[in-house]
Amino acid sequence: MTHVVVIGAGQAGAACVAKLRAKGFEDEITLIGAEIAPPYQRPPLSKKYLLGDMDLERLYLRPESYYADQNISLRLGTAVQAIDTVAQTVSLAEETLSYDHLVLTTGASPIRLPAAIGGDLDGVYTVRNLADVDAMTPEFGEGRHVLIVGGGYIGLEAAAVAASKGLKVTLVEMSDRILQRVAAKETSDYFRALHTSHGVEILEGTALESLSGDTRVTSAKLSGARELSVDFVIVGVGIRPETALADAAGLTLDNGIATDDQGRASAPSVWSAGDCASFPYKDTRIRLESVPNAIDQAEVVAENILGAEKTYVAKPWFWSDQYDVKLQIAGLNTGFDTIVTRDSGTGATSFWYYQGDTLLAVDAMNSPRDYMVGKRLIEGGKSPSRDMVADLNTDIKDLMRL
Repeated sequence: MTHVVVIGAGQAGAACVAKLRAKGFEDEITLIGAEIAPPYQRPPLSKKYLLGDMDLERLYLRPESYYADQNISLRLGTAVQAIDTVAQTVSLAEETLSYDHLVLTTGASPIRLPAAIGGDLDGVYTVRNLADVDAMTPEFGEGRHVLIVGGGYIGLEAAAVAASKGLKVTLVEMSDRILQRVAAKETSDYFRALHTSHGVEILEGTALESLSGDTRVTSAKLSGARELSVDFVIVGVGIRPETALADAAGLTLDNGIATDDQGRASAPSVWSAGDCASFPYKDTRIRLESVPNAIDQAEVVAENILGAEKTYVAKPWFWSDQYDVKLQIAGLNTGFDTIVTRDSGTGATSFWYYQGDTLLAVDAMNSPRDYMVGKRLIEGGKSPSRDMVADLNTDIKDLMRL
């Protein structure tokens, strides 16, 4: 009897066990999760769930009964103490499980503010899991003042929810502009204007120096000697891959748990997928923090456990919802040197990233056709001329005929 143990009951872990069953694997599967909730979607946490537009049950990837129906042992609220890759065992608090295949889908953890600057005060939150969002939801009272630290997508999504609920919102970003790490200036400018139009105060090139309060945060000191009175704080300054178990087990790490192009980690019969895993991509190694990657990579791992010997080929895409704008991103923009803009003047805008004559990525705001065409072009290795993309007389679908 073959036993597959999956540590991490998020999107990747759930995708892996479901794929195993869908492919006809009939032996033992154990899915271990640290949280008490069954596997659920994370992206809506900072969007519809925080807004109150999505019920808890709609977050769940599958009904909890699915796991019992599929004879999957779902171990929730369970911490893994250690992994022994020689004995092929996983140690829990009160028992030890033997495995034939081990899949690490441990995800990532939010970067928190240091306690030395007030990061451990009550009223300081991160946005990563269900407990985080449930804890902060009562804070969202109209007229209260929230400080958001970090101008990435998580911070901007939280700002959009807070502004929509009538809060006073101040967002601070240490870099010169919001989204500097992940997007071009054009995309930053678009979202800065969007948030400003909804009353959000955005302070770029501004560092948070400290938070103050007896036991609960009441004020923030920013660079430039500015001080703010605040009711609560949301921190969105990035995440780190959760690799502590893998590190203690002696697995190779490289910006996450290092895997080969089929999802194998450095120890026999150990695999990894999702936010915690890095993998070969073109001439480098990357780690993708996205739902599509978590699903696709985990499904490839499941097939390879069954002997498929399948190479994982990443097709990066992402999305963000802010107010009435849906941002859809295709590709990776690393190394771009030119931005081409398509602006219909009707609210649909897209920015096309080029390196020389090669199309790398597309940011599309309320422009699903531009996104879909750009995604197909990138995945097909095709690059329309920049002039054609910029010319609004070009029917976007004609680019597919090149």
